[in-house]
Amino acid sequence: MSFFRSPIALSAFGALILAQLIKTPIHYLRHKKWDWSLIISSGSMPSSHSALMSAVTTSIGLYHGWDHPTFFLGVAATMIVVYDATGVRRQAGLHAERINTIIREALAHRNLPEDEVKFLREVIGHSPAEALIGLLFGIVFAILIWLIFPA
Repeated sequence: MSFFRSPIALSAFGALILAQLIKTPIHYLRHKKWDWSLIISSGSMPSSHSALMSAVTTSIGLYHGWDHPTFFLGVAATMIVVYDATGVRRQAGLHAERINTIIREALAHRNLPEDEVKFLREVIGHSPAEALIGLLFGIVFAILIWLIFPA
């Protein structure tokens, strides 16, 4: 079966793309402003990385069996991705917020122009809720693909 006709690939990349695309309207509903950069950036609700990994892992289970070795590999990889998104990358984002606050305070006291300073990107990782919604999104998406293209 070719890559582009694989329901597992369709589940994985469909969940990733759709999760990325719905970040902008979700952000608008929460903050009442559009942020089109979310379509191509990491962070925010839902976690597209979590959606990708849970979709591919669920699809492997559905199409090849829940006892297949690649399913367990998928579970392990999904755990690493979610841990990284909610742990390491989230902490890096929180550090960036604090560093940017220090820079803004220094700029205000020294009357320096802000356009000369490069601020750090603050939204890098995910809250546990964003990762959980991404996981659930990927699982549901994979099940829908499986219902449309049964084994």
